[in-house]
Amino acid sequence: MERDPMNTKASPSSSAQATIKSLTVYSILFMVSAVHMLNDSMQVVVSALFPIFQTSLNLSYAQIGWIAFTLNMTSSVMQPVVGLWSDRRPMPWLLIIGMLCSMVGIAGLAFAPNFWVVLCCVIGIGLGSAVFHPEGSRVVYLAAGNKRGLAQSIYQVGGNFGSSLAPLMTIFIFVPLGQGGAIWGTLLAAAAIGILLYVVPWYSRQLAQHGTVPIKKKKVSTEDAASSIPSKVVYIGIGILLVIVFARSWYSAAIGNYYQFFAREEYGLTIQQAQIPLYLFMIFGVVGTFFGGMLADRIGRRTMMIVSLVGSIPLALLLPHLSLVWIYPVISLLGFVLQSGFSVSVVYAQEIMPGKVGTASGLVTGFAFGMGAVGSVVLGSLADLKSMEFVMVATSLLTLIGLLSFVLPKDRARA
Repeated sequence: MERDPMNTKASPSSSAQATIKSLTVYSILFMVSAVHMLNDSMQVVVSALFPIFQTSLNLSYAQIGWIAFTLNMTSSVMQPVVGLWSDRRPMPWLLIIGMLCSMVGIAGLAFAPNFWVVLCCVIGIGLGSAVFHPEGSRVVYLAAGNKRGLAQSIYQVGGNFGSSLAPLMTIFIFVPLGQGGAIWGTLLAAAAIGILLYVVPWYSRQLAQHGTVPIKKKKVSTEDAASSIPSKVVYIGIGILLVIVFARSWYSAAIGNYYQFFAREEYGLTIQQAQIPLYLFMIFGVVGTFFGGMLADRIGRRTMMIVSLVGSIPLALLLPHLSLVWIYPVISLLGFVLQSGFSVSVVYAQEIMPGKVGTASGLVTGFAFGMGAVGSVVLGSLADLKSMEFVMVATSLLTLIGLLSFVLPKDRARA
């Protein structure tokens, strides 16, 4: 909790409370980051199975797009709802319930006999993710102290690292074992539940201690009440941010879901070989996420987002036209630059929507998942109608929308 340093009337107990709130609880941050990694690893089991489903269930690109749509839309629609509800009444134990939903969904994928059963299974995984992300962001907020950019990056690094495991899962698990290898994903859920058995009680104690649980009179924390931002600034900032998230999500959907198919068609790579550039994009995105959060605490959230979004434009425009030897360094740098602004955008939204941590997190990440879901369907259908090369070239132009970051309101604008 930040207080005016010129306020000499603050009581010793108030000063002590401010000092406690400014501390960063790294043990909790690393644990919730680990759970984020396991959660997102379960999600990418689905995308890792895409080339397997294409063969075992004889799916088209459009059907693959619908699977991605179902997974992401389930989590995206529910995230803002869960976030809005948890802002009023936080529910720590929902974190464990969400993991159980994901576990059931993952187990079902191993035995799904057709396209429709796959869709039902990914709904369970999507619901688990929808529950986890807003509540997980609140845990990070409580553990962050005065290092919110770094804290959000530690949290997001876990998720991005989990997402980066999809190509490795395809190479080492699903190509050798086939669809049935998905059953091993239940171990990810079990590990996450084990960690949450420690995190959830800590989360409950923090909610009670800091007075952020709205009991009857719906009290809010002093920090949230003291933060006053004009509604016009909030609407403009969130509106522009969501447009940027839309463009970034569609482009990320193109790379994450379809670049492996483009690489196979364009360069004649095998399924395993096509995972390498995809893995480089994702793992360097993990590194970019971490450094982006640290830099944002120094240079500002808005500035960091500008660097990320504008810096990724030339790399994205070049990528579909490069020879194979240049693919690997360029896609690595693209992942680093593009993902360096993702966690920062969540913190930016939280700061211009004070007192609505769950809503802001659910809105930005939920909208990102939702737009990625819509993009997966549209892009898969376009690939069937046109070609995968057309999809990659067309989506690279979406990164130009990142230029809107120049008109975002400045950090922490105040009335």
